[in-house]
Parts: sequence; structure tokens; C-alpha cells
Amino acid sequence: MKKRPFVQGLLASLLSASALLAAPLAAHAEGQIRIAQQFGVVYLLLNVAEDQKLIEKHGKAAGLDVKVEFVRLSGGSAVNDALLSGQIDIAGAGVGPLLTIWDRTKDKQNVRGVASLGNFPYYLVSNNPAVKTIADFSDKDRIALPAVGVSVQSRVLQLASAQRWGNDQYNKLDKLQVAVPHPDATAAIIKGGTEITAHFGNPPFQNQALVGNPNARIVLNSYDVLGGPSSATVLYATEKFRNDNPKTYRAFTAALQEAAQYITANPEGAADIYLRTGQGAIDRQLLLSIIRNPEVQFKLAPQNTFKLATFMHGIGAIKNKPASAKDYFFDDPHSAAAN
Repeated sequence: MKKRPFVQGLLASLLSASALLAAPLAAHAEGQIRIAQQFGVVYLLLNVAEDQKLIEKHGKAAGLDVKVEFVRLSGGSAVNDALLSGQIDIAGAGVGPLLTIWDRTKDKQNVRGVASLGNFPYYLVSNNPAVKTIADFSDKDRIALPAVGVSVQSRVLQLASAQRWGNDQYNKLDKLQVAVPHPDATAAIIKGGTEITAHFGNPPFQNQALVGNPNARIVLNSYDVLGGPSSATVLYATEKFRNDNPKTYRAFTAALQEAAQYITANPEGAADIYLRTGQGAIDRQLLLSIIRNPEVQFKLAPQNTFKLATFMHGIGAIKNKPASAKDYFFDDPHSAAAN
């Protein structure tokens, strides 16, 4: 198994969005899977699957040698472009990017969700003492997040804005948003003194910022906006990959299920895997507190995603109106109760 480092210039090598939609996806024989992940504990299921070689294990049980490759990207836009250009088979990103690409590829490549990576509260953290709610942001503030207008963080902030100021003001804070990878944004919040005064991140970065800067505080919690625990980060793929590679696909989802069971039963071992797979420097006790947080649930079943889907259709961000979460998730046993 090999892993590519994050290449900041990836997008320069990709075709335009319109060309991508028209281009045929790269085909390969059953037994190969290329998975894109981003940064944070929200990708722990993939870290465990990689470290324990669970995809290979379940492939062998089905009589198949699976070649597994992990690619690290940053931001839903980069992940979606990589999926449409055939550079990856499984995309890992927020619900926002999933809904965007589901809408764009409906009746074409038919991209749909494969599984949730679990339920995690996402915090909007600010080091500006004047900012206690989203209404306190001014033109001098900059809010870092993975992708402006596309990432789940950006969409949740838009939903929060609509709840506060009305649907016609959903994009009120878009002008303050800047696309910055989570590690860099966290460093900016901890250090202070930069144009970035807020970061809408995910664990562990949001937790590191709160510990690392005494002026940092939670301005917004995604659970409050969405009305409870929700699957903010998901995995998705094209219909063609799922149909053409049934054994590989089943090995992948079985590996995820085993990884979820492992993390729940063995949080200390999962923490060691996170550190061992090069996810970045973090205090082990802080990492364990995140994994053991009762608000965090490692499971494949998508939960509480439809509110965001309804909102995105209401503001015109997606043209197709889903009747339920089952429209944008594949019909698999673990997603039978998707909502």
C-alpha cells in the first residue's frame, strides 16, 4: 500500500468542471481501490482500515487481492474534481460536497454516498475577543475553512446565517471565508496576529485551537445548527465503480464496519493508529478525549443529513430536490436508515 503526499497543485492538472462531466472515467479491473481522505479524526475509520489492512483482509476472504491506495487532498472541490477525473474511486469529504456532486452527476455518473464516517460536532472557533456569535463578525475578520461555498463547514455556516438573518441572507458571511487546510488554519488561530480570526474546522484541529490559545472560543457548534448529532463527513463514489467492482466495494464497506467496531471497543489502540499513520502532532490525551467524547459516534449509518440537503435545494445550490437521504446514498444495508 502506498500513500501520496498532498500535492497543492493538483487542481492545475485537472480539466474544467464541464469537461470532467463529459469525460469517461478511468476504468480498471476489480481489485483496485483509490481512496481520497482529508485531515482530522473524522477520517479515523480510514486510518484504522489502512493500518490494519482491513480492506485487503476482507478482499482475501472474498477470493480477491485488493490493491489499496490512499490519497490526501484538502477541500471538497479538490476531492470532487479528482473523483470526476477518474483519479480516485472513493471520495472522502463533507455532506456539502457530496450533495453538490450528486446533483451535478444525476443521470450521468450518478455519484452517491457510500457511508458516513461517523457523527462529529464541528466548531467554528474564533480568537477575536469581540466575536461571541456569528453576528459579531466584521469585514476585518477572515473565517478559514476547507473550501468556500462548497465544504460542509461553509454550508453549515450558510444555514446558520439563514436561521439568524433569513434565507435571503444565507451568504452574508461568504465574503469573509477563505480556503485554508485545517492544520494551517489551526496554527493561525493558535498564533494569532494574522488576518485569520476564525476557523470552522473539525476534530482534532478545533480542540487544539481551544487548548492552544486562551482567547479562542466556540462561536458555533454544527450540532446546534443541524438540530442534533449529524454525519458531517462521508464517503462517496460513482455508480459505475460500485457496479463494476462488487467484491472490492463489499470488501471496503466491510472494512469500514470492522474499523468502527475496533475504535468503539479500543479507543486507545485507535489513538495509537491515528498517531502512527502520520496524521500530525497532537497530545495523546487530547486525542483520546476526542475519541471518547460521547457526542462522537463512529458508525457507517448516515444521520441527520437531510436538513442540509433541503436547505441547499431551497437556496438553489442544488437543482435536484431529494425526497430523502436515500436519494443521495446507495442502497446498502448500513445506509438503509439514512436520514
